[in-house]
Amino acid sequence: MRKIILSAAFLAVAGLTTVKASDIKNSVEVAVRQDSTTKTPVELKDLPEPVQKTLQAEPAKEWTPTAAFLVVNADKSEYYLINVKKGEETGSLKIDKDGKVVQ
Repeated sequence: MRKIILSAAFLAVAGLTTVKASDIKNSVEVAVRQDSTTKTPVELKDLPEPVQKTLQAEPAKEWTPTAAFLVVNADKSEYYLINVKKGEETGSLKIDKDGKVVQ
């Protein structure tokens, strides 16, 4: 008798926990926006002269450049992203082709 009651209880619980899967009737649109910013590596020695002068000026003079990239945005604006290091600290500078620091 115990096995019959246990079996009935098991079937009742199994019957209540069935999953009702159905097809999705509402379509979902996914829009992907591509970032058209390009980042091209540049050798430090190949940086334009105004950019090199800015790196040798007083605020940036204490930092050592480690890598440089030419970044071109979707609106065709471009700047140089220069990774710098001072001791254990790291940072980056954005400088346009005329040597002006970009915010």
